[in-house]
Parts: sequence; structure tokens; C-alpha cells
Amino acid sequence: MSESPSLYRPLLESGQWFSHLPATLRDELLGEARLLQLEPGQRLFRRGDPPCGLYAVLEGMMRVGAVSRDGKEALLTLVEPPYWFGEISLFDGQPRTHDAYAEGPARLLQIPQAALRALLAREPGHWRDFALLMSQKLRLAFIALEEMSLLPAAPRLARRLLMMAEGYGETGPRRVLHLAQEQLALMLGLSRQTTNQILKDLEARGALRLTYGEIEITDLGTLRQAAGMA
Repeated sequence: MSESPSLYRPLLESGQWFSHLPATLRDELLGEARLLQLEPGQRLFRRGDPPCGLYAVLEGMMRVGAVSRDGKEALLTLVEPPYWFGEISLFDGQPRTHDAYAEGPARLLQIPQAALRALLAREPGHWRDFALLMSQKLRLAFIALEEMSLLPAAPRLARRLLMMAEGYGETGPRRVLHLAQEQLALMLGLSRQTTNQILKDLEARGALRLTYGEIEITDLGTLRQAAGMA
């Protein structure tokens, strides 16, 4: 691919993590970066694969989850620009914990594992910067686990929509979520029917509008009330 990764610097700097890195580290990461183009459904890595570096989504969407032996899927998240992922294996050097596939055409930035390890060997102080990326994900995981245990389906779904509308704390707020009802159901461990029923109720209350493959948030206040956060 002939494009330079530096062309995507403004996009990457629209995200909280990358924009708060020291300028020298941002330069080094872009200098080591490679661009990847994935076709719809193409696998980036599978659970158990060896570490292959750190990734940022530049265009499209990545599906991160796992499939059991009997074919049941657990969808962890849908990753959109300018989200970074893959940092766990940087820390422990262990195999990948989940599967990552392109949800439609996707373009990614990859920082290879060897380049990252070499960079951190030269500048060990940067380990903290990557730890901040992982700690952000850990906070979100703890929140999701708590909500799964304590909240009924309706407020749990509303809270996940709010979290996505706020870009998981990584990007600015957005009103249109590129998310199918089936995907939302998988992320929350709910049936398709239950998810549809809750969404229809939220639509009737004016909190959102449903279109094919998208959910538009039309009233954040009503959605917060449904989430028990108002």
C-alpha cells in the first residue's frame, strides 16, 4: 500500500489515548507503522495466535469476540476509528485472547510486536503510556461485568448504548451508532427478541430511532433515564 501512515495522524489524534501521548512517541509509532487492508469477514487474528503487535482502526469496523466449539458466538465489542486494540499481548507476550475479524471492508494501522518491544527497550518509561491504554479497557470490562450481574436487561442495554454514544471515552460524542440489533444482543448476552422489544420501547419513548443497521440517539436525557442514570 503506497499511502503513508502519517496521513492518518489527524484521525488518530482525534482519539484520547493517542492525542495524549508524548509527541516523540507518536512520531515513533507512526514511523514503525504499516497499513493493512482487510476484506469483509477477513480474519486479522484468532484466539491462540501469537502476538502480532498493536492495531488502530482507520476505516470500517472490526468485530472482536470468540466462538465456542458448538458455534455459539460471544461478541465483545465492535471497534471503530480511531480505536486502538491488541495491547494485552504486548504486556505478557501470550497468545491472543479473542478473535478479530473485519466487519465489512476495513483499513488498519499495525505497529509490529518486534518494533514495539524494541521501542520499549530503548525507552522503558513509555510502558506507562501503553498501560493507560490497557487500564481504560479494564475499567470498561469491570463496568460491563458489574452491569451484567446487577442490572435488568433494559437499563443494561440503555447503558451500553450510552457508552457507545460517548465513544467508550476514547472519542467525542456521536448520535448515530452503526450497530445491528443482532450485534447488540450478542454483546449483552440477550436474545434477539428481547433486544428488539427493549429498543422498540425506547423508540416509542423518543430516546432513539431505529433504521436498518443503525441506531440514532435522539434524546440523551430519556436514554439516561432508561439507564437509571438521570
